[in-house]
Amino acid sequence: MDTTTVAAFLAVDLLLVFTPGADWAYAISAGLRDRSVVPAVAGLIAGYAGYTLLAVAGLVVIVASSATALTALTVAGAGYLMWLGWGVLRRPAVLAASTQTMASSRGRIMLKGAGISGLNPKALILYFSLFPQFIDSAGGWPVAAQTGLLGTLHMTACAVVYLAVGVLARTVLSTRPSAARVVTRVSGAMMIAIGGFLLAERLMDRLIA
Repeated sequence: MDTTTVAAFLAVDLLLVFTPGADWAYAISAGLRDRSVVPAVAGLIAGYAGYTLLAVAGLVVIVASSATALTALTVAGAGYLMWLGWGVLRRPAVLAASTQTMASSRGRIMLKGAGISGLNPKALILYFSLFPQFIDSAGGWPVAAQTGLLGTLHMTACAVVYLAVGVLARTVLSTRPSAARVVTRVSGAMMIAIGGFLLAERLMDRLIA
């Protein structure tokens, strides 16, 4: 792949990554709740790693072309987001968490992050609709190698941005408990709203079809 194509992909991808959504909401929530945002971001990236592997294997096209699979993925992802958002609203951020609690919940935090990105149908559409525009099947690189590179660039961009978002949320709000609770509740509400929107959008598509 030539550098111009890679640069063009990064420009478009960064615009998408910088758009607040469920990943941002989870990174902010984790930054306010936990001693480190790394487990949460690692979980989010793990979800995208799964999509990258599917894309490299060519399975993304098969899944994305199945209305039933997309509907099932959307319902599962929307329900999961709404469930997590309700949990955040019920338990606002507590900035003073013990090391023991953090250690015991690190795996759970990662799993939640992987669930958020892995069950997000928008990620599937991203890999299905965006990647092919930057892949040259007649180029010198195999299609799988080009797909793997684009997936790696996307995951790197997500890791950098989400880490910055989580750390910034914790740094700015660490001395403002009331503001931290407000931001956490907004993050939870965002998860519920995004989940509801994804569910309504997919169900509407099914009715129209």
